Amino acid sequence: MADNHTLARPYAEAVFELARDAGSLDAWAEALDVARDVMADGRVARFLTNPSLTDAEQLEFLTGLFATLGGENSMLAGGTAEGRNFLKLLLEYGRVDVLPELAEHFDALKAEVENVVDVTVTSATALDDAQKQAITVALRKRLGREVRLEAQLDENLIGGAVIRAGDVVIDGSLRSRLQSLSNALIA
Repeated sequence: MADNHTLARPYAEAVFELARDAGSLDAWAEALDVARDVMADGRVARFLTNPSLTDAEQLEFLTGLFATLGGENSMLAGGTAEGRNFLKLLLEYGRVDVLPELAEHFDALKAEVENVVDVTVTSATALDDAQKQAITVALRKRLGREVRLEAQLDENLIGGAVIRAGDVVIDGSLRSRLQSLSNALIA
């Protein structure tokens, strides 16, 4: 059986094209972020698997939940025909559980169109603003894209940092350097 990423991809591409053509990429991205958070709650997922609920009841439950959490104007709150029809389609084909992966694919497509890359810098110590700025400038130059930087701490790192930008991983951690040195001495 296909995994959720594989199942979500065509739905993400379809809703992305719809959003791009309508000029509503940001609105859809916000709505799908809310959907990702809602579906991450195990209670919601379990409730939706209740066999006594019809698709219409599930649709009303979800649109109400999305309206409460994302606002009445949220694309998935049922206020737009596109959003309502999209949720109907997901429910009809039993794919509402792939909303988190769908949101992830949508975000990647949106970032590509906007020429933006999300970067995670994991370091042993907290980065100050000057360090974050220097990393952002260097990555912008290297990747040729705008950079959205997120800094994380990992106390298991001895020193240095690991940078993840999409498929690119730059491992400048002290652990990695020590491993390379060890390998060179053994060879």
